[in-house]
Amino acid sequence: MILVIDVGNTNIVLGIYDDRKLVSFWRVKTDAEKTSDEYGMIINQLFELQGHKFSDIEAVVICSVVPPIMYTLEHMTRKYFNREPLIVGPGVKTGMNVKYDNPKEVGTDRIVNAVAAYELYGGPLIIVDFGTATTFCAVSKNGEYLGGAISPGIRISMDALFERTAKLPRVELVKPSTVICKNTINSIQSGVIYGYVGQVDYIVRRMKKELGDMNAKVIATGGLSKLIASESETIDIVNGLITLEGLRIIYDRNRE
Repeated sequence: MILVIDVGNTNIVLGIYDDRKLVSFWRVKTDAEKTSDEYGMIINQLFELQGHKFSDIEAVVICSVVPPIMYTLEHMTRKYFNREPLIVGPGVKTGMNVKYDNPKEVGTDRIVNAVAAYELYGGPLIIVDFGTATTFCAVSKNGEYLGGAISPGIRISMDALFERTAKLPRVELVKPSTVICKNTINSIQSGVIYGYVGQVDYIVRRMKKELGDMNAKVIATGGLSKLIASESETIDIVNGLITLEGLRIIYDRNRE
């Protein structure tokens, strides 16, 4: 079994693979203030709930967009799993040619998503990841990572609206039944959610034109992917665990 860890700005998603099957997965809060022992105890409790043991894990694979937390997680892996983690980054084989001006600038989560999406669905394709930031990534027919776009995430947009206005309240992310709303809370929800749907569809259509293929598949992932996909006209597939699958694939490629 292998443990895969996707470290995002808001959450850490962990999963256990038995060969190619994802047998367990969890989501915990990203907290750079936690110690390696605290994370070790959290993971131990999660393992016990599902009947797993540290000794079951043969390898640990990590991708992260939060550099300050990496020392803690690497130390936790060595101490509790007695394993040297595979950290996705420069020098790790991904099997994907990155066409960015500076490939080192690309977030490892974006590359991991692209690897998994191309393996599962083929190309050309576009991956939209609804995280703290929303990322749009384009992959060519031949499996080349071409680049993409980055925009503020939905929650960041809502937080900014609340923090920068005197009278607008913080609201729950719930889709209202209409765009034309008759109270402030529903009006904010309408503007943020339907406005975001419009943003996604516009960017995806522009990317399809630039790819030269209006039939390119569009894959959505991330915590809010289902909410946006339910209204989007361009999203074809929702796969909330695609990053974990990408980590498994990259582990296999580096084991060969």
